[in-house]
Amino acid sequence: MAAASLRYFFHCAYKGGNYHGWQRQPDVLGVQQVVEENLSKVLKRRIICLGCGRTDAGVHASQYFFHIDVQAALPSDLLFIINKLLPNDISIFDIIHVPSAQHAQFGATARTYDYLIHQTKDPFLQEISAQYECQEWNYSSMQQALNMLPQYQDFRAFCKTPDRHDSTLCDIHSVAMYTYEDGQKVRFQFTAKGFLKGMIRLLVGSLIAIGKGEMSIVEWKECLETGVRPSTFKSAYPQGLYLSKIDYPFLDVSPKGHLPF
Repeated sequence: MAAASLRYFFHCAYKGGNYHGWQRQPDVLGVQQVVEENLSKVLKRRIICLGCGRTDAGVHASQYFFHIDVQAALPSDLLFIINKLLPNDISIFDIIHVPSAQHAQFGATARTYDYLIHQTKDPFLQEISAQYECQEWNYSSMQQALNMLPQYQDFRAFCKTPDRHDSTLCDIHSVAMYTYEDGQKVRFQFTAKGFLKGMIRLLVGSLIAIGKGEMSIVEWKECLETGVRPSTFKSAYPQGLYLSKIDYPFLDVSPKGHLPF
């Protein structure tokens, strides 16, 4: 009889600028491929990592989980060894033995994304935050629009590929907006069980348009209610987006990757 497999969750973070997202893909480099190849090298067997979700090319994760199944207990020094092998833009923080029924993707009850914006060109922020300049943001309108989101469930207008989804429904649990340095830096935060493809970047792109006076609250509300996305809609830049927290009912692990602000 074959030995029962052991399941481990890996708590990690990555800076996404060098990768085409988490998912392994042909012809382009994903974070999953880098992690799998290095784990396979250390453990001397083929390792497959199942992640908590996808991220777009260039998007970061300050908290991310994936799981692997193995036939024997992992070596006690694996955390040290794997971090020595991985590039500087990927870090493993914790390796956690969990019951085999727990799943990194399907076991998550909530995902939180943060989007960072800075106004003044800063060489230390250009790759980890999105630069958008505006003489005077309309913060009250941005906040008003943001606060409306939990009242809606169908986000067809904010899905990059709505026809490829069985449903464009999404239950947003909470939203927030934070400003720093007299509005020179802005952070949006969205929490839901899951999001549609490209949804956060489309939402932020439209919030930026509202902040700049290029879109009204009436037009924003019409998009939500009709599911029709104007051709002028632009996705926000990928480098400002972070998958920042994953919630599981069976884990209590705080993020260890730090957002710039």
